Amino acid sequence: MDHQSDQYHIDAILAGDIDAYAILIERYQNLIYTLVFRMVRNREIAEEIAQDTFIKAYSSLAGFEGKSKFSSWLYTIAYRKSLDYLKAKKRQATPVDIDSDLTAHIIEDVKNAFQLLEDKERKEIIKNAILKLSEMEASLITLYYFKEKDIKEISSITGMSPSNIKVKLHRSRKKLYTLLKSYHVSENRIPNERAI
Repeated sequence: MDHQSDQYHIDAILAGDIDAYAILIERYQNLIYTLVFRMVRNREIAEEIAQDTFIKAYSSLAGFEGKSKFSSWLYTIAYRKSLDYLKAKKRQATPVDIDSDLTAHIIEDVKNAFQLLEDKERKEIIKNAILKLSEMEASLITLYYFKEKDIKEISSITGMSPSNIKVKLHRSRKKLYTLLKSYHVSENRIPNERAI
């Protein structure tokens, strides 16, 4: 496994070692694909956009100034390409009704309940619930929780203001909670737990 920094490989590529780009692709291909897939909801399209992201990044690599992490720069390209695709398709997301009285306490209860599930099953349930969110919501949840990007980085990637991101993340978490709660109640998979 390669432990050199992204910048090390970028410098090598810019110096003429085009094979060094394969290392960066291998390092980030799954992360980029995941973000794109959660936005476009189509495996083939997600693969195409992920490939286009790496092609665009390669052709623009000389312009990468290192002001942000290389991964954030890649996410920005992938995010914008995904938005371009969605705008072209004029795809409308179906909103999910949310309960405005949700509290952090209830969200914590569901989080604790899901810890009782097998790890793999829990990940699958969460992944499926995320895919039921709108493209924007899914991308924000993915960037913040799964890619561990902070609000400032997400703002740089999406072009949204930090305050707007916080509001959208809050709403997205509530919707995700509602979906997980719905699964939790309908499947009744957790023994000795009251329906919430």
